[in-house]
Amino acid sequence: MRDIAATLRAWMDEGRPFALASVVATTGSSPRPLGTALAVDAEGTAVGGVSGGCVEAAVYVRCQEVLETGTAATDSFGSTEEERFYLGITCEGSMDVLVVRVEPDDPAIGAALDAILAGEPVSLVRAVEGPDVGAAVAISANGFAGHLELGAIDLPAASGAVGRFAVEVYTPPPRLLVYGGVDFAAPIVRIAKSLNFRVTVCDARPVFATPIRFPDADEVIVDWPHRHFDATDIDAQTAVVVLTHDAKFDLPLLERALASDAGYIGALGSRATHRDRLERLREAGVGEEALARLRSPIGLDLNGRTADETALSILAEIVAVRNDARAGFLTEAEGPIHH
Repeated sequence: MRDIAATLRAWMDEGRPFALASVVATTGSSPRPLGTALAVDAEGTAVGGVSGGCVEAAVYVRCQEVLETGTAATDSFGSTEEERFYLGITCEGSMDVLVVRVEPDDPAIGAALDAILAGEPVSLVRAVEGPDVGAAVAISANGFAGHLELGAIDLPAASGAVGRFAVEVYTPPPRLLVYGGVDFAAPIVRIAKSLNFRVTVCDARPVFATPIRFPDADEVIVDWPHRHFDATDIDAQTAVVVLTHDAKFDLPLLERALASDAGYIGALGSRATHRDRLERLREAGVGEEALARLRSPIGLDLNGRTADETALSILAEIVAVRNDARAGFLTEAEGPIHH
């Protein structure tokens, strides 16, 4: 639901009811995670999707039915070979989809959307079976919003099922810290935003660190990179990309980044630049274990030349590291695509 949160919040603000279809359970190979959603309004406008294409038409029709009747339902798709053939599902997975009618004043969905759009953590708990199927409650720092009685249950840290409830857990978007307002930075910011990163661009040179150059960034900071890093909360979901390509900026920053909890640390530069950078960091007292965390030359080997191709290779590497993926060609690999 995160991908379509802004549209759904706008529909609610406009007083438009809609049907919301959400993936609440999967088995086998499934292309989309729990919480992935398709919404359909009274005019037939659809946003989002639940399967990457194979069951969208069937879910769309179901949304229209639920929007008209107001009766929530949980449907299974792909549970039998015959159904997979009929729906055109080529993988061996199946999914359960909860479809509900959402009114403009729905407290649970409204609170969940508000938290998602504000970048705040929230859990959306919904009944997927029983007499109150479709009932929901949102749990955030602001308390409980909704009309679902949960009883005594332990909420999971990640999206999943708890008894007859489906729990969607939305955490704040991961941080991407881009140091260096160079030409590569703009497409990195643009692609990162499409991947749901909260992006900061920082450069000590005011002429390069401007909102005009980086209109897609969440914030543009004029400061020395290492000083900004010292004042920033860093966790395992933080990715650090160093583009300054200048030792007076790079080295103090990388010393700090390599000692931090950042989940990804990459630096632009040739192999010769990387070797020189490693020696300078060693001279500064950075150990080999920390140096092994530095990904440089940065990015996957796409043999790209343009700024956009370079940005794509960098973001692809960040995603691969986050997902602990091999990042090879799928056509040359064995086993499931989604693992």
